Amino acid sequence: MEQTNFPHRVKAGINFGIPKLLFTLFFLLTSFVSLAQQQINGIVRDEQGIPIAGASVAEKNTSNGVVTNFDGEFEMSVASSNAAIVISYIGFTNSEVKVGTETTFDITLKENLQELDEVVVIGYGTQKKADVTSAVATVKSEDFVQGNVKDAAQLIQGKVAGLTVSAPSGDPTQSSQIKLRGTSSLSGGTNPLVLVDGVPGSLGTVAPEDIESIDVLKDGSATAIYGTRGTNGVIIITTKKGNYNAKPSIEYNGYSSLSTIARQMDFLDAGELRQKYAEGYTFVGANLQDFGHDTDWLDEITRDAVSQVHNLIFRGGNDATNITASINYRDLEGIFDKSETEKYTGRISVNHAMFDNKLKTNVAMIASEQVYNALGDGTSFDPYIYRQAIIRNPTEPVYDDNGNWFERDVYFYDNPVGYIQETIGENRYRNVRFDFSMSYDFNDNFTLKGLYTRKGNSNIRGFYQTKNHVSTVKYGQDGFASRGTDDYRGNYGQLTLDYKQTFGKHTVTGLAGYNYEDNVNEGFWATNRRFPTDGFSYNNIGSGQGLQLGEAGMSSYKNSDKLIAFFGRVTYNYDDRYLLLASIRHEGSSRFGEDNKWGNFPGISAGWRIDQEEFMENVDWIDNLKLRAGYGITGINAGSNYQSLSGLTYGDYFLNNGEWIRELVPSRNANPNLRWEKKKELNFGLDFGVLNNRISGSVDYYQRRTEGALFDYSVPTPPYFYGTIAANVAELENSGLEFLLNVTPFETENFTWTANLTYSTNTNKVVSLSNDEFQLTNDFFDQGYTGEPIQIETHRVKEGEPIGNFFGLKSVDITDDGVFLIETPDGRIIPATEATTEDRQILGNGLPTAYYSWNNTVRYKNWDFNMNLRGALDYQILNFSRMFYENPTVNYNVLDSAFDEVYGKAVLNDVQRYVSYYVEDGDFLKIDNVTLGYTLPKDALKFTDSFRIYFSGLNLATFTSYKGIDPEVNRDGLAPGNDERDKYPSTRTFTLGINFTL
Repeated sequence: MEQTNFPHRVKAGINFGIPKLLFTLFFLLTSFVSLAQQQINGIVRDEQGIPIAGASVAEKNTSNGVVTNFDGEFEMSVASSNAAIVISYIGFTNSEVKVGTETTFDITLKENLQELDEVVVIGYGTQKKADVTSAVATVKSEDFVQGNVKDAAQLIQGKVAGLTVSAPSGDPTQSSQIKLRGTSSLSGGTNPLVLVDGVPGSLGTVAPEDIESIDVLKDGSATAIYGTRGTNGVIIITTKKGNYNAKPSIEYNGYSSLSTIARQMDFLDAGELRQKYAEGYTFVGANLQDFGHDTDWLDEITRDAVSQVHNLIFRGGNDATNITASINYRDLEGIFDKSETEKYTGRISVNHAMFDNKLKTNVAMIASEQVYNALGDGTSFDPYIYRQAIIRNPTEPVYDDNGNWFERDVYFYDNPVGYIQETIGENRYRNVRFDFSMSYDFNDNFTLKGLYTRKGNSNIRGFYQTKNHVSTVKYGQDGFASRGTDDYRGNYGQLTLDYKQTFGKHTVTGLAGYNYEDNVNEGFWATNRRFPTDGFSYNNIGSGQGLQLGEAGMSSYKNSDKLIAFFGRVTYNYDDRYLLLASIRHEGSSRFGEDNKWGNFPGISAGWRIDQEEFMENVDWIDNLKLRAGYGITGINAGSNYQSLSGLTYGDYFLNNGEWIRELVPSRNANPNLRWEKKKELNFGLDFGVLNNRISGSVDYYQRRTEGALFDYSVPTPPYFYGTIAANVAELENSGLEFLLNVTPFETENFTWTANLTYSTNTNKVVSLSNDEFQLTNDFFDQGYTGEPIQIETHRVKEGEPIGNFFGLKSVDITDDGVFLIETPDGRIIPATEATTEDRQILGNGLPTAYYSWNNTVRYKNWDFNMNLRGALDYQILNFSRMFYENPTVNYNVLDSAFDEVYGKAVLNDVQRYVSYYVEDGDFLKIDNVTLGYTLPKDALKFTDSFRIYFSGLNLATFTSYKGIDPEVNRDGLAPGNDERDKYPSTRTFTLGINFTL
């Protein structure tokens, strides 16, 4: 039995035992694995202790990884206690941690500023900074100028070599002046193209507090892809965005500011005027007599201006969707009474990813409304008011004995207080922009993107001077009203296909695109006077009797233009050593003439990363060394709309058979050859970084030549219908050197000092003004104007000479009886009374040949300190204030210095003249921005992730020999350096602000 049953048991054992054995082995294996794996968790923070959502936590050398949640927390399993985890997040240095026996980790990532700078924005895309072969500069939000800035441009004032940003006017409604690499046009625009999140906009499209970074494309190879709008450079504004898997947050930035006049001209006050009477001086006009009062007229119409700004940003997101929404409120006061502006700006941006993140969509909207008083007809301020305040007799009262405004019958002499108080006006601007974009990643190589934008802005304005206004009291207008509106709407469309492929050491990228843009502008205005009451101001304009008396005016307009373009770009990278970029844009414009509807704009640049070569392997102290060279052709769109077409307008009335008929007359000649102004630019550059990038920077040299610059030329009639024609004839040249240096002199755990220095030069020349078809009568033309009573041009633009030359009489001495002595071009010395316009000569130039800045940031524990200095060298300024008011013979109040001896010999006893005595050196150094901030410890306020308070000052001090109120004067146009007598004075501003994140 036992033998018989044995085989049976064996068989049974086999049938039962093998599965049991396999199960046992599986159990032991899984038990071993379970015992080997280790569960860990933790939190990832930045250096301020703020949790980082969306950080990657990966087990080293495996595909095992997770992403931190909204609170920066993670939980995962690793293979064993011998494992290591790598934590990474964009903008921070990777951190590697050994697991060991620990199960809970608190990890702090350090900010990597070099990595933040790795990607820069270029035309229609981005590029690694290491691969950039053109002249491109990037400024991040942490490096922006802080305080009460006017607009986006002032955020990077003094931060980019070759880009000059100035605010010569203290008017809160005026934008900054921008100039990049000199003047490249005679009559075309000089402002760079501004793109806000890739769409053409303006410096005021978004609030400065809502901007993440600003990229500046400077040379032709970088801007050629923008064709007819790339000549003056491109400023690309990137707004703050949300992130996927981002913890919901609220960021607040708010401040209050106090602004005062930075510097005042020193005019005679009442006591000083009475002293002059006592000294035997006799005056005419305004200062004819002592009226017994002591009035500070400038003080009567100015104030210490208080402003406030508040900005809120809401952000958050999950795996598929993120949203950013912001609202900005700006309430800015000007230093003159009734000179203020209020602006609301709202922005929302929603991103959504679908189909395994292959399809990404964005819907965004920006809307703003701005309201400001109108002390001028259609403007925020009438500079005539300022002139009246400074020239007014300080012994006069504000009111007469009957309580009316004190007025006197003197030519162009009005009570400035009454001028302001009897003026009613408002300008209201609304802007709306809607964006919709989609991108689809077909694979790792191809991405298709589409963008559509609908833009619109409108304004309505009203202006009224009451029946008590000086225009009624002295000139009999009996009330004056003006009403007008403007409307703009535009469409912008863009379609691009991106390609990227790597073959061993070769990397190629490609871009092909189409761009469409149309713009329509229209509006009207009307005026009237002689109103029965002030009750309606400008809101019942038809009630004025000026309509019946032929004293009313009206006008309307409408125009449109279109741009269509096809563009492409290719980049090539071999072994991270040899770099190449080539682009071309084929663009058509409705402004071009019939025979020149399309133009081509190519660009090419190359780079050599010397530090990547084998022979540099042992040179440890050099971190970056790259040579760059580029060439590009860009343009400036041809003049104004319809300038290539003939035009007619209505002229005077004439009587025909007893009926008054208005004649129709030519207003413009057709020019089918009208085209874009073509600028050809060559750029050589060197990027460097040494000693672990403690010292880094760049050097660029450029040469640019503008061909076919647009200008109006006189032509005979007939055969032409009109006396002038717009033609592409002139040629200009610009060249210069740009230098940028970033230095970290000290860096410890608790203390860091970083410095940024820029230096740039520019020289320009007018090569020619005429050709075989169109010629000027001379090889020059004059620009600028002094105004009455001098009434002469201030500048001369001449072939072979630079733009900006002052041209007038060269004064060298004064006679014993106080008349200027003039040196003529042939060396003779004659009294100014005998000089003619032929005795004028070059007196200087209003454009600086060099600009410089020095920006410093010091951080000590929770304290931060920033100081920005900048200046300009080797240029002159025509001081209008001295030219008009430093003269004791005029019939209104004058400067104290009017009684100083001229050339140390005699007090001036001459009429007002434009002479070199008033052309001064303008070199200056400004302490432009100083900010002291303190960030509270992370555990000080439980309800915030971060909290910072700061104090800032703008335009704090100016070191200059210039005698005017500010050496930073208007440099736009062909008459730069004229310090106009009616300019809204610049201001000094102090700001107290806070930033916090919830």
